[in-house]
Amino acid sequence: MNRHYYISENLDDLERVERELEASGISTDQIHVLSENDAEVEQHHLHDVPSLMKKDVVNTGMRGVAIGVGLAILVLAVAYSNGWTDSAAGWTPFLFLAVVALGFCAWEGGFLGIQQPNSYFKRFESQLHEGKHVFFVDVEDNQEEVLTRVVGHHPMLQMAGTGEASPHWLVTWQQRWRAFRRMI
Repeated sequence: MNRHYYISENLDDLERVERELEASGISTDQIHVLSENDAEVEQHHLHDVPSLMKKDVVNTGMRGVAIGVGLAILVLAVAYSNGWTDSAAGWTPFLFLAVVALGFCAWEGGFLGIQQPNSYFKRFESQLHEGKHVFFVDVEDNQEEVLTRVVGHHPMLQMAGTGEASPHWLVTWQQRWRAFRRMI
């Protein structure tokens, strides 16, 4: 999937674009609006970016996990190479210490990430501070033409680049979850 970013000052226009994309077969879960004014986005019934995704929790959390795995392996390797695992306690305290180290690093990574904006959206900070909105759409290769056609009818949208999209499996899961919630 490919992600296309657009900048706009007009939420009414973005609402029309979203409706046209949905009518053309692009799912709501593929369309997002990033804005500093969440209340206005909600009033326009636009699919906004969840608060947690506006922060860098996932990215820094994964770095924390990677560091934690390295630290856990180091703890176990040092314990084994020094013969400490041959004691009456065996591996238990070292496995526990490795799990604690891994958990702490993952937690600390997420904690640091919640304090900073998502690294994917940093390039739009100045536009967001000016009161503009970032509209982005994740499309499959066969949906590119639909996106181009719909966006072509809206000259107020400024192309702001492309990027890595959400994985296809995640978008599919979100669509199924939304359908399940409607059935309940």
